[in-house]
Amino acid sequence: MPLKTGGEATVEALIAHGARTLFGLPGIQNDWLYNALFDNRDQIRVIHPRHEQGCAYMALGYALATGEPGLFNVVPGPGLLNATAAMATAYALNAKVFCLTGQILSRNIGKGIGDLHEIPQQSEVLRGLTKWHDMVLHPSDAGRKVAQAFFEMESGRPRPVALEIPPDVLKLRAEVPEPPTPWPAFAPPVDAGAIETAGQWLGAARNPLIFVGGGAQDVSAEVKQLAELLQAPVVAYRTGHGVLDSRHPLSLKLPEAHAYYKATDVVLAIGSHMRTPLQRWGSDSDMKIIRIDVDSDAMGRIQRPDLPIVARAEDALPPLLNAADRHNRKREPRDEQMRALKADWAQTSAFLEPQISYLAIIREELGEDGIFVDELTQMAYAARIIMPVYKPRSYFSSGYQGTLGYGFPTALGVKVARPDLPVLSIAGDGGFMFSVGELATAVQHRIPLVTIIFNNNAYGNVRTMQIRDYEERVIATDLLNPDFVKLGEAFGANAFRAEDEGQLRAAMRYGFASELPTIIEVPIGETPSLDRLRDQGRIRPPR
Repeated sequence: MPLKTGGEATVEALIAHGARTLFGLPGIQNDWLYNALFDNRDQIRVIHPRHEQGCAYMALGYALATGEPGLFNVVPGPGLLNATAAMATAYALNAKVFCLTGQILSRNIGKGIGDLHEIPQQSEVLRGLTKWHDMVLHPSDAGRKVAQAFFEMESGRPRPVALEIPPDVLKLRAEVPEPPTPWPAFAPPVDAGAIETAGQWLGAARNPLIFVGGGAQDVSAEVKQLAELLQAPVVAYRTGHGVLDSRHPLSLKLPEAHAYYKATDVVLAIGSHMRTPLQRWGSDSDMKIIRIDVDSDAMGRIQRPDLPIVARAEDALPPLLNAADRHNRKREPRDEQMRALKADWAQTSAFLEPQISYLAIIREELGEDGIFVDELTQMAYAARIIMPVYKPRSYFSSGYQGTLGYGFPTALGVKVARPDLPVLSIAGDGGFMFSVGELATAVQHRIPLVTIIFNNNAYGNVRTMQIRDYEERVIATDLLNPDFVKLGEAFGANAFRAEDEGQLRAAMRYGFASELPTIIEVPIGETPSLDRLRDQGRIRPPR
């Protein structure tokens, strides 16, 4: 067998598994990994952010945009800890993120002698944020363990994985076998009997309803076909946006479905926990719940479905379509009913200005194929329940993790993955400043992301709650910001201030046509809160 360093064996294995981009920050424990990356720079591109959180968030964006693994590398200890907020977000979003991290010298692990970057129980930190974790202790093991990492990411429920490699192992030269070819991913077999029962229930249902989450992003065509067959509305929120085009008559945002839910007799959840309806709207014995999820452990969370189908949506939907078609009752179009639901919601939410007007401009300028990355800001909260989304993997959210500051660096990873499409990130002034240094990364690596900063000089959502709910005890929420236009120009980015619709449209068009990143500051005052829309009320009694 040829002699290779642990770094060379690792990089060759990554390339053998299709890795072509790595977001990473070098450091002394990873020197021999970056030596190997240098030698293979024609096969794997290294993008180096300015902070470890940027490495992990960019890998997250890459994974979300493609459905393929996003790879990042950081030094151990503080470097890894800086990346953990992004790893927690990836875990919440079921994203295929591969954390390749350094370690201290293998002979010193666990001894607490104060090696550079040593932290207690680094491996335990990683186990809590991943579905699989391991450590390479000899160069000859690198290929097999990289293969295992990719297998785990691709099998069952996708979630982050992590592999630690100590610096002495990366440096050691030893006999190393050729990297293994990718192992076929495991997927649970589809239960034909459960599919037949589901087809019978759906075919007989008078008012079926479909909920879609992140697990349905790759079955858009099948969901559309099933919805039209059953005349079943398709409901999306955050991670399910884009599975069914918002312009389709049967496509509903989550709040729009509230009234219809009351009469629903069979619910099909595809890659979704149905968290809001089950916890807030209720369920009863007159409603049957079918759930398709690749993770058997997830079936019992919140509320166990009447009919669990443990399978990938890609494997379950085709036979379910056939079964539902065989058992389907005669259906009349629900177009008029859906238009009425949407009109009622539009009237109820019409007070959300200027959010509605800004989001309409953004939607128009993004065009048919553009990608939108939200943030923890009033504009994004409104987008989740108002903004039309046309295609799968074109709307990204931090999901239940609600990670402030995730949006800008994640959107950079999305743009790296999809350079052919316009990508827009929105942020508040507070969240944007979490990772403002990544503007330098975007300029250096020519990542032409367009970012709109809605600037109200505050952590606006928290400040609103302090005023409304806590007798105006305003503390630690007012912000002193830089001049964002001068700041962007200092980094070498395009930078604009837009104070009216025309200026905003012009700045977005300029940014989408540019080869450089663009930031657009939109000064904005206090915006109406969505809080009164969040809890629409229980409409079904407990089971």
